[in-house]
Amino acid sequence: MGQRGAGAAFMPGKFVFPGGAVDDNDAAVPVTSLSPLDEARLANESTRAPVALAAAAIRELWEETGQVLGHPGHWSDPPQGWRGFAATGHVPHAAALQFFFRAVTPAGRPRRFDARFFLADVDHLKTDPDDFSNAEDELAHLQWVPLADARKFNLPFITQVVLAELASHIARGGTPASVPFFRNDDEAHLVSRLAGQSPLEQ
Repeated sequence: MGQRGAGAAFMPGKFVFPGGAVDDNDAAVPVTSLSPLDEARLANESTRAPVALAAAAIRELWEETGQVLGHPGHWSDPPQGWRGFAATGHVPHAAALQFFFRAVTPAGRPRRFDARFFLADVDHLKTDPDDFSNAEDELAHLQWVPLADARKFNLPFITQVVLAELASHIARGGTPASVPFFRNDDEAHLVSRLAGQSPLEQ
């Protein structure tokens, strides 16, 4: 996790996971091996291509932490925003990603987001997990945070929700039957399931 700057327009001073917006170029990069299950879940109720969402997660991880989630490979002409990643000698590899949670911020906020959260095993990183020297300066105090200690940090509300779901996910083990979708886009703030049954139908 890392801390956003005190002067940031969005979530100033909060500790967050690496992440950010999908760029147009993310849909054109050679992402390998997104699982069929995650591809289907990412496509559910979405106008974004699943590959673009996975690519954005890998790119933002690289930009904000300097960590590489990829396979060795050469790019003949990497697009803008991907040249630094390509220069490491890797192409993005999505097999390590697991689509885990989705959340929409409440209507009426000056800045809204429709966020997808992914999990990945640190063993799939091609870089030293403790080396953040290639990170851009968007996040300060980059560090690995033990799950049991994370809620002691200054977190956005939605991050607290995601951490609670993560703790439950680890306790259950295995691949979840569906992906929680925390909706704040209407008067009835609710959690539904992506690629799974509604809790009311179970």
